Amino acid sequence: MAGTDMDPEVARGLFEEGATLVLLGVPEGTELGLDYKTWTLGPRFRGVKMIPPGLHFLHYCSTNSNEACGEIGPKTGLFLSLKPREVLVAHWNQREDDLEFTRDPEEAERMRANLRELDGYLGPYPYDTLRKWVSLTDRLSQEVAIALQPLSGRVCAFSDVVPELKLTHTKDREEQNLPRNDQECRSMKEGLDRLPRMKLREGTELRFSNIPEQAYPPGSTPAQITQYSMDWSYALNCVLESYYKEQPLNILGELQFAFVCFLIGNVYEAFEHWKSLLALLCRSEEAMKERKDLYLGLIAVLYHQLGEIPPDFFVDIVSQNNFLTSTLQDFFQFASSPGVDSTLRKRAEKFKVHLTKKFSWDFDADLDECAPVVVELPEAVTVD
Repeated sequence: MAGTDMDPEVARGLFEEGATLVLLGVPEGTELGLDYKTWTLGPRFRGVKMIPPGLHFLHYCSTNSNEACGEIGPKTGLFLSLKPREVLVAHWNQREDDLEFTRDPEEAERMRANLRELDGYLGPYPYDTLRKWVSLTDRLSQEVAIALQPLSGRVCAFSDVVPELKLTHTKDREEQNLPRNDQECRSMKEGLDRLPRMKLREGTELRFSNIPEQAYPPGSTPAQITQYSMDWSYALNCVLESYYKEQPLNILGELQFAFVCFLIGNVYEAFEHWKSLLALLCRSEEAMKERKDLYLGLIAVLYHQLGEIPPDFFVDIVSQNNFLTSTLQDFFQFASSPGVDSTLRKRAEKFKVHLTKKFSWDFDADLDECAPVVVELPEAVTVD
């Protein structure tokens, strides 16, 4: 781990007040990162020092030393909330290929007493990336991160799946009225049907807010359903009422959590949830009139996020059904509506100008001038 140039006063403050992660036994060659920085570990690595107090994302990919090419495994990550001068100790579990954090306060105190001897084996926190990290997580509290993180405490790039049913023997398949595996398949569909249905291992799933499939209240008339399909405020209010009743702005923390999990943790499911949550927020016209602070916050969050999306993902989300441009086009249209707070309206207009200049997007042009206007209904909504 290379040293990080920083102001001597900042360095002294972090040395005295910063937290320390002591990570013992992590194999050489492991890719390990904290927040926005990743290193390939050498033989002397024992942890990270001078970590600013607050929320951080520790992530790592173990290397398979048995492989001639030193193959890197899938990424695992976890959110940590560190206090000033805190010393957190973890040992590498070779069997699980994972870090195990000690619950023994005496070991933590022993490490604290030996920090001077350990100092040469500890890499400094990458202070040059701190501003960027804070800009991506300033709305994400420890409480929200814990609520969204899997019960296992680990955010994994690849899903840990198990069969829904244990079908060890042929008779097990027969009892479930499934075809026997010792008979030849007659079609591709039959072959796919014989594959076991998989589910996420309990405790490993990200616990995102559930966005309602039915975006309108029970008993709505066809005319009301049409209205709710154009303005998603009802569905947004359902999410806020269910998950963020006391602090509605924490939904921005969830948007940031999902973004960090896909940007740094490589979790594609988090990318899909980020898109769903963004669409929900951007297509809620009435909510924009009632929740000025939420939408001023959304503009700030998006400003930083859109500057950090990797180019390959960026091409995908811009080109895939024009997702980003069409979603933001709706947002800017709603933000200019009568009844929207003037501060929000002006901020949205500035943001629109910024994006138009930076990415050469035209939010005022019809996405397809020749096509009839088609309302995109949320999933599972039908109009009789």
